[in-house]
Amino acid sequence: MPSLNHVSTGRAEYDELFPRIRNFLEQDTMDMNIDGEAIHGYRSPDSPAIWIRDHSDMMRGFRFFEKDLKSAVDHFADTQARNGRIFDYFTVQPEKLPGERENWSKYVRVPVEADVEYRFVKAAYLAWQATGDDTWIASLIESMEKALNYAFTHPHRWDEKRQLVKRAYTIDSWDFAYSAGTHDWLQFQIDENTFWGIMHGDNSGYYEACRLLARIQRHLGQGHRATHWERFAESLKTRMNEVCWNGDFYTHFVKDTPVTIEGVDEASQLSFSNAMNINREAASHKQAVSILREYQKRASATGFFAEWFSIEPPFPSGIFGDEKLVEGAYCNGGIMPLVGGELARAYFNHGFEIQGADTLRRYYQLISQANETYLWYFPDGSPSTVDTSTSPDAMPTDGWGSSSMLHGFIEGLVGIEDHSKLLQETRISPRWHAANVTQAEAWIGYEVSGASIGYLYEEKPNGIHISVTSENTNAQFHILLPRDAVVNDVSWNSKSIAYTSSSVQQSRYVDFQCSIEGGADFFIDFK
Repeated sequence: MPSLNHVSTGRAEYDELFPRIRNFLEQDTMDMNIDGEAIHGYRSPDSPAIWIRDHSDMMRGFRFFEKDLKSAVDHFADTQARNGRIFDYFTVQPEKLPGERENWSKYVRVPVEADVEYRFVKAAYLAWQATGDDTWIASLIESMEKALNYAFTHPHRWDEKRQLVKRAYTIDSWDFAYSAGTHDWLQFQIDENTFWGIMHGDNSGYYEACRLLARIQRHLGQGHRATHWERFAESLKTRMNEVCWNGDFYTHFVKDTPVTIEGVDEASQLSFSNAMNINREAASHKQAVSILREYQKRASATGFFAEWFSIEPPFPSGIFGDEKLVEGAYCNGGIMPLVGGELARAYFNHGFEIQGADTLRRYYQLISQANETYLWYFPDGSPSTVDTSTSPDAMPTDGWGSSSMLHGFIEGLVGIEDHSKLLQETRISPRWHAANVTQAEAWIGYEVSGASIGYLYEEKPNGIHISVTSENTNAQFHILLPRDAVVNDVSWNSKSIAYTSSSVQQSRYVDFQCSIEGGADFFIDFK
């Protein structure tokens, strides 16, 4: 058996992507001891703390090799408020150097943030996927439900009229709000001057979280509760699309409190949660295509080095209270690999496979020059620095964006998705044809539990051969074909099996399913 988490194609941009990103992530860990308990997590690139926001997103990458996936999740659960609220982050290190010297244990909830609770649910789900620990996840069900109920009832989080999650007027899901000059710096607080509204990304995040919780509950035999969250999720998605969809993409901020920001066409702003909405499945395929075409159109119009916009067009420089928040910097129009990874996965899933492969290739070129990766870049491709960032750190090992790219690589191009736990329910959708790769070997798994799945892939003039190895998986195959290929037969260990053909935009796929215990050989015969 090859080593876990190994991809071999003969192409450096794909073969080196996982090890390079793993190297970045391994430099982003934090270990703390609080109340005598060891806690291990992954830090933000611009803050020496474990933020649930960064940690949960980064888990999509580090879950494949990390052995301790529970301790940080447990600590967020253990410090949950009685009303269900989750802290944004905790740390035992001084943050604001050189002024702050205290190494006390510190817990922070940024009041304007509305996305924290769904990220807690997502982190718990991903840890369960990799460990397979049913007893552990069952112990967190109450905490997850309390977190969601807080978001859906608290007056600072829930819009009773629209029945959607609300927030202060921030840049997408970032953590400071527009104050129209009533506050003299970044505004993290809710007060009498707060401008309220609906941000689409909060609601797509809660839609996904409800569905993930329901998936766990169905697995645990809690069908009644699962049905509740499934129904709530669908109603939330419906209302989100009624309120936030503008016909081409999701409106950045649907205002409840009237306010006009001079110097920007707010209605035209494309914010980064648009790509995330696609991958959370809150957007339909038709909506996804419209969003992705909008990104492609703006890539051509702006001429930026990548279309991984945090927001486009940006707000006028400095209006959020910090002079460093100029147009094209940080979350105000900076170019983020975090967004690029989401776009890559969305491209692969919605008929833009060539663009997906190109996104990964461009990211590899970006990080291979100096073996560095940053949270954000200026539109000309120059990286953020300590001097240009609003935070004192600008680590060249950004795990938030790199793990997003790894997620797009594994689930999009390599095409291995875990739809339950321990890779027991999988979707296998190799899209190597879009990358002009005819031979590939991939072996993906969770080192914490040893669960894994691997395949050998070979595209020939008359068909595709794929040999899959797994201890136990119920696999749904969705294999990209050459554009003009006409399938004659699909065989499993030399015996013909049922299959269907499907199209995603102009891309053509062959679909079939089987349960694999040990290994299986498939051949898609086409002319």
